[in-house]
Amino acid sequence: MTGTEHTTGPWDASGLHPVGRLPTHALRRTPEIGLDGAWDFQLLPSPTARLGLEWKKVQVPSLWTMRKDLADAEGDRPHYTNVPMPFEEVPPQVPRHNPTGVYRRVIQLSPVPGRRTVLHVGAAEGLLRVYVNDRPVGSSSDSHLAAEFDITDALVTGTNRIDLRVAKWSSASYLEDQDHWWQSGLSRPVFLYTVPEVRLADVAVVADHDPATGRGDLRVTVSTSGLDHLYAVDHSVRIEVLGRSLTLPVTPRLATRTLPKPSLDRSARPEPRLPEDFMDLLSINAADAPVPPEFRAIPATMTRLPEPAAPAGNAFFALDDLDVVPWSAETPHLEELVVQLLSPDGTVADETRVRVGFRRVRVEGRDLLVNGRRILVQGVARHDVDPRTGRVLSPERLLEELSLLKRFNVNAIRTAHYPNDPRFLDLCDEIGFYVVDEADVEGHAFASTIADDPRYLPEIVERVSRMVLRDRNHPSVISWSLGNETGHGSAHDAAAGWLRRFDPTRPLHYEGAISLDWHAGHAVSDFLCPMYPALAGLEGYSRDPRADRPLITCEYAFSMGNGTGGLSDYWKLFESLPGLQGGFIWQFTDHSLDPDGDGKYRYGGDFGDETHNGPMLANGVVFPDLTPKPALFEARGLFSPVRIVSDADDALAGTLRIRNRRTFADLSAYTLELRAETGTGPAGAMTVTTPEVAAGGEGTIEIPAPLRKLIAAEPSLALTLTVLTREDALWAPAGTEVAAEQITFPRAPGELPSAVAGRGAAARTGATVPLDAEGHLRHPLLRRSPRLSLWRALTCHDKSFALDNRFVRSGFFRLTPVDVEIKETGEGTVVTTRYEAAFGDEVVHRRTITALSEGDWVLTEQVSLPEDTRDGLRVGMEFELVDGFEDARWVGLGPWENYPDRRASALLGSWESGIDDLAVPYLLPQENGTRGEVTAVTLTGPAGTVRTSHPTPLHMNVGRYRVGELEAAAHWWELPPSRKTVVHLDIAHRGLGTAVLGPDTHPRHRLPGSEYAWQWRLTLESAG
Repeated sequence: MTGTEHTTGPWDASGLHPVGRLPTHALRRTPEIGLDGAWDFQLLPSPTARLGLEWKKVQVPSLWTMRKDLADAEGDRPHYTNVPMPFEEVPPQVPRHNPTGVYRRVIQLSPVPGRRTVLHVGAAEGLLRVYVNDRPVGSSSDSHLAAEFDITDALVTGTNRIDLRVAKWSSASYLEDQDHWWQSGLSRPVFLYTVPEVRLADVAVVADHDPATGRGDLRVTVSTSGLDHLYAVDHSVRIEVLGRSLTLPVTPRLATRTLPKPSLDRSARPEPRLPEDFMDLLSINAADAPVPPEFRAIPATMTRLPEPAAPAGNAFFALDDLDVVPWSAETPHLEELVVQLLSPDGTVADETRVRVGFRRVRVEGRDLLVNGRRILVQGVARHDVDPRTGRVLSPERLLEELSLLKRFNVNAIRTAHYPNDPRFLDLCDEIGFYVVDEADVEGHAFASTIADDPRYLPEIVERVSRMVLRDRNHPSVISWSLGNETGHGSAHDAAAGWLRRFDPTRPLHYEGAISLDWHAGHAVSDFLCPMYPALAGLEGYSRDPRADRPLITCEYAFSMGNGTGGLSDYWKLFESLPGLQGGFIWQFTDHSLDPDGDGKYRYGGDFGDETHNGPMLANGVVFPDLTPKPALFEARGLFSPVRIVSDADDALAGTLRIRNRRTFADLSAYTLELRAETGTGPAGAMTVTTPEVAAGGEGTIEIPAPLRKLIAAEPSLALTLTVLTREDALWAPAGTEVAAEQITFPRAPGELPSAVAGRGAAARTGATVPLDAEGHLRHPLLRRSPRLSLWRALTCHDKSFALDNRFVRSGFFRLTPVDVEIKETGEGTVVTTRYEAAFGDEVVHRRTITALSEGDWVLTEQVSLPEDTRDGLRVGMEFELVDGFEDARWVGLGPWENYPDRRASALLGSWESGIDDLAVPYLLPQENGTRGEVTAVTLTGPAGTVRTSHPTPLHMNVGRYRVGELEAAAHWWELPPSRKTVVHLDIAHRGLGTAVLGPDTHPRHRLPGSEYAWQWRLTLESAG
């Protein structure tokens, strides 16, 4: 069919006032006709464009922006912006070019008499308009909540055609300006279900747990449709829960009370019925003022307004003093509530089931309490994103994400920045997460005005209320968020006022109300929820006598690229200072896309999108395919349920003292293993008895005698305690490692051969120091000899605007040798190289080389930087090996990448890895793969063996690319295959910080010095 038959109808063109959409509810209806799968599709340039003759096939749910063959014609590929809108209009104007997808599906249907047919559209990204058999049915513009439409009157028996038209832009788009890709399409399931004319309309559950008594109370409000107009109702509602069954009648409609009409009968003198001025008693009683004596005999029923009547068509159940098991993220116990609407003859007319978790959430003073106990929020902020499908997530992906987070000890999620799929909350209820449920309200580009714009008031309030109506029965939801980065305006006050009245059982969250003043915004935020706070700010708030709310950061530890530095510094404060209770790491996953499945993750600008914010979206603690980054391992350790609180002396004496960091549960869910870490690898691993330790308590582990002997007899590096799950769970099989804690033992200072010993060894072997004219060591295995390196491939945080080109200003990115002096001394061969940095500053490197044998040298390094050096990136040596090295072994921190300010969870030991696996492939190539506290390195392969040892621990980096190659590439996948081996050994290496958004690395992890000295040994052995 062609023409413009779908451009007319009872539409509000702006999209701010949906038409024909059914009220939101918390019921979960079972699909009777699933409409996921193949639909006919056309992409038009605007909602008023004429349909063409050619239809293509698309899958629902899916986003047309993710398919090149669909979107290229309209230039509508994914578009990434952080703050600005992707067009030049201002609210509420809509761009003239407005790609519009038309989805068409023909189904065979026979409407059932007495039942209504409802179309459920799980989520439509854009302005949705629904037509059935060319008849306009309704519209919706809330992209991340379901829209439902009663399509009964538009159906016919037999063939029916459903058209879903999605316009990418509407006036409501200004409220969906999140830091994410702009996409469009149908992103959640679509289906039909039927309901009887008289049916359940909604069920609201409040399942309270009293921590003082351990008992529970249950309040269930059941509302119906089709009965609220009746003065006499014979229907009833039955609920079944906790082995109990209760039935109550549905409330009938009550006659409206009104004043009696005056009598017109004058045939007889009327008797007085009311005292004079008795109406005055209404206001006297309301004011609680003294009642005059002459009025005291008047019955109160005549002078007090009646209590509000129960809503018609409802049934209200109250069950008190129940024996319940409380719900928490650690103990996610659920009960099933069955709700049935009974017809007058006792048959079940309609039914639903709700999973109930008994718990109480309160803010008391400076503490957020769950079931009366102060929790620590070990959270992440989470967006919907899949690299292949965009914001379309399968049930399998949702379970995989939440299982991964649970295995890494994350206990809380903020649904940034919109309500998630209901299946997501079902899993949070079951697996155990605390959820801050956030409304789909972000007007970032116009944050200073849009929340006070009366045109947007109804839509903002409605988006908040629809979220609450849908999600209020989920025990995992412990707080409502009014949205994100939309300033603070009257619309927030209105939404908060409604919410406080409607659901007083949960606290409110809204960062915009406190962003400029941490002591403001009480009307709309019950806890302080700043973004990217400085450590000094957190300490200051904790100590401030005006501080009257708990502080839970809504975003912190910005994890763009190689970052998340300083996470342990945050947690030292969260676990020690009053009023601080953790927060939500920004964020869970990189948002990079791979719609073609070629393994080439893309960021802003890669789809021809302008204006864009480039790789800013690559800021997760996992890669798009859910591979954990090293930053997530750092979080895992900090969030561990177990912490060692004793020291090395206690371990050597045979005991290990641990603390249970959990709030509600003991440690019986875990198996504990101990092992020794030695210079040759782990040894003596054995399972130990898990002590009985209550939540928050401490207990002692007796170290088994064989392991005590091992750590006493051998100079062990550390004792490692591994925490494993004991039983199978939905989120992990038994035996899954969830944490590893360590006690490290003092390491004796290493020694390298002295100059005298070196000369003796060299004399015996006839070894010399082979140098070229520039003072570089020569050996068949060396492609580039060890030379001074002061530069790393800048991380995203190194390039932060806030750091003001600090490192570029140093000029250390280019060192040009201007003078080389080589001389023999009693200490060995001394090579002094004077460099000129990029902007003329002098750097001096003095190296003394002592030959032990051919290809075996001790190198003593001295580096002098300009005296005004205040910060640097690294000080160390870089060398490059010929092709033919495959494996690495090192003694130091590992096994994952670590840096000075992101190493709290790294483990000391002897580690092995393929050289290719040492790199961390951040989307934007940058510094990666470093390991700290390294005292020995061995590299092997067909070419030979290379060993280094260093009495003073160094930072090790072994990879396939030079610094310049990393900096020149815009994507990791652009780096050409490489078999070379580039080695960095640094005496000093800067921390990472989070300076793109948040604090830079702590001053103790910066490089302010100008003089450095250290010693190391290099041994090279060619194969054969």
